[in-house]
Amino acid sequence: MTMVGGSHRESRRGSKMPNLRKFHYALVSVSDGKSRPQASRIKLCSEYLVLQREEFHIWEDEETYPVEAGLRTVLLARDEKGQLGISIKGGREHNLPILVSRVTSACIQARDIFIGDAIVRVNDHTLSDISHDEALALLVEAGPEVSLTLKHYKVATPFLLKQFGRFIPEYTPSFPPACDSIPNSSDDDGTPFHHPEPSQPVPDSPCSVSSDGSGSWIGIPRVKKNWIDVVTVPLLMAYTTRYIFGTDKLRPNAFEVRGMDGSSTGVVHHEDPSQLTQMIKLIVDYIGLLNAHQATKLNRIFSSSRHISHMAWVVEGIINQDQPWQNWKPKFLALRGSSVYIFDSPPLTAGDWPDDDTENDDDHKTSAGVMEYKVFDAMFRVIKESENVDERQHCFLIQTFGQQSHYFSVETRQELLRLESAWHKAVCLAISQLGCKTFHVVYKNKPSALTLDWEDGFTLKCFACVSPEWTFQFSQLKGSSDDGNATLKLHFYRPFNKDTVTEEVICPKLQELLFFMHSFLTAKVASLDPAFMAPRQ
Repeated sequence: MTMVGGSHRESRRGSKMPNLRKFHYALVSVSDGKSRPQASRIKLCSEYLVLQREEFHIWEDEETYPVEAGLRTVLLARDEKGQLGISIKGGREHNLPILVSRVTSACIQARDIFIGDAIVRVNDHTLSDISHDEALALLVEAGPEVSLTLKHYKVATPFLLKQFGRFIPEYTPSFPPACDSIPNSSDDDGTPFHHPEPSQPVPDSPCSVSSDGSGSWIGIPRVKKNWIDVVTVPLLMAYTTRYIFGTDKLRPNAFEVRGMDGSSTGVVHHEDPSQLTQMIKLIVDYIGLLNAHQATKLNRIFSSSRHISHMAWVVEGIINQDQPWQNWKPKFLALRGSSVYIFDSPPLTAGDWPDDDTENDDDHKTSAGVMEYKVFDAMFRVIKESENVDERQHCFLIQTFGQQSHYFSVETRQELLRLESAWHKAVCLAISQLGCKTFHVVYKNKPSALTLDWEDGFTLKCFACVSPEWTFQFSQLKGSSDDGNATLKLHFYRPFNKDTVTEEVICPKLQELLFFMHSFLTAKVASLDPAFMAPRQ
């Protein structure tokens, strides 16, 4: 299969100033996942992806069309091997006349035979209600020189010419043809691209190419080849995957793009893995840019504490009774303010997000098609490759306090790293805004309060005392252990004494305390990274 890519710019009609779009092209094959792939072309810009199919058209100018409308007779001699030099299709079993599908004869008279000609008579034998095999036998036994009475069927010609599509030049006067490779960049800001060669003129001869590719221009009427739009997939919040839908099985050299409006490219195949990767990267980059732009627009509506920091498609492993994690369901995951949202379908407008009325509520909320958790009530953990439950890669776990855990996967390592970074940033901002969190505990048989403070770290104060029993910075915590019930041991390093001290507390809400400890420590680590500090300064 040939892969081509290119770019050109088109302006939108009706606008005073031209709004130019850059288009990229790639030759692929497309199937529905069950039937045989068909040759197609991808037309891609920053806003949508178009799937195109190849069609052939006879020139509209009837005066220059080389084939006579009525009956005509051609006397065709066999070659030295006894071959007539024509191929046929059709017959009674196909409910079609006997049609010429290929012309390879070197005989000068063969120039008057065209693909799309119906053979009406062979010598004195009329071909009516005849099968394909019967027609072949008649032609074989017709003698060294055969008289063919022909009638051209113009409407049949484009279908018969599909086998020669690679030889027929494209007729695309509105934009230049594609160049040799798909660009590596997804930007429209002057990134260098391969420039296409000037368009070749359409030949004035009655034929455009030889039917056998030899260049002798026999048998093919003057035709043009166009690419017709079949499916348009909007890229805003589109879902791209290389896996067979709902499974952990990776398609070899193939991918699929699904739009929010229900449109789909079908399964797009390409034989070159490197160029396939470039195609997917370009599509994913465009989707990411559109999603980021949409988030920016929505953030103008939301309060500053509820801004969207990340949103992308993931797939969630769904347990079934027979084989755990066998089913995978697409979910749209978003980070906004101090919350993580898991949507069944993407939130396109501000009204698609849960209300802000309970934004200070630490409990998780569930409404139709969306689940919400506070990031400090959840833990984000990247799954090691050795821990993957099936063939899905790039997996992670969101463990939520007091609720079910969610097992997710993304398409690439880069997506996983971006999500992990966005999660840490969201936790850092949420904890710094929260400031502190206090838990009722028992310390040395005395009712006390253990406070986690963004600035001061760990502080324990008995209710009956004026001053704290002890205070340690988060950086002094060297480890912890618990009994899974209520007892927690904290191991702190004391730099002045150069030793480690263990403090033991009993907390009725041990699991909640552990989740908050994890969130405060994650936030502290993230705050040391300049990438996290810059937006807060």
